[in-house]
Amino acid sequence: MRIAMWSGPRNLSTAMMYSFAARGDCGIWDEPFYAAYLKATGLDHPMRAEILAAHETDAAVIADRCRGEAPLGEPIFYQKHMTLHMIPSFDRGFMRDCENVFLIRHPTRVVASYAKKREGPSLADIGFVQQAELFDEVAQWLGRPPLVVDSADVRQDPKGMLTALCAALGLPFTEAMLRWPAGGHKADGVWAPHWYGAVHLSSGFEDPEGPLPDLAPHYADLARQALPHYERLAAFRIRT
Repeated sequence: MRIAMWSGPRNLSTAMMYSFAARGDCGIWDEPFYAAYLKATGLDHPMRAEILAAHETDAAVIADRCRGEAPLGEPIFYQKHMTLHMIPSFDRGFMRDCENVFLIRHPTRVVASYAKKREGPSLADIGFVQQAELFDEVAQWLGRPPLVVDSADVRQDPKGMLTALCAALGLPFTEAMLRWPAGGHKADGVWAPHWYGAVHLSSGFEDPEGPLPDLAPHYADLARQALPHYERLAAFRIRT
């Protein structure tokens, strides 16, 4: 089984990847298209040079690997994808060979978290528009809405939500998914030191989130632009 988990940045995506890796029957791939995205767009992200040097930049090669086996031949191949990385020029055909799941988070929380790591994000940087477009594309060829998981629901009830997600994927839930070793994973991308500080300190899902954070006016406007895309997908989210 190949699972393609689609989110924007700062969406609990790394913790979800660690959770699946902890199963013991699951190989993982961390943001396969990141280097190809940076090369194709010319964008200046933190650690750009290191990312381009360390990771595959040919999108066609990456897509072929996404269709293939897990890194060590594990029965489950979990791919953590950023929706913004899947630019129109990249072949999306591999998605038809995957179980596509959409991981969402309230845009106010995403913007607040992203701005701490990279100032001045645009709507394109946080992935909500691209996520909605990919959701619609998958829904069209499936003939039904694909699976959606809200990070707030996972943090509120990790066991219940992961049990529900596994059931929807046709997988058994295992308690091992609730804990992982602190300090990161050997499959982390080279960008991990910049982006993964908090999750590297964790060994499980954090407590439920509190009230929405306050944002500066220009960031609040960005969150408002993203909100309709989040709310539309949230209507389809898995519930316990």
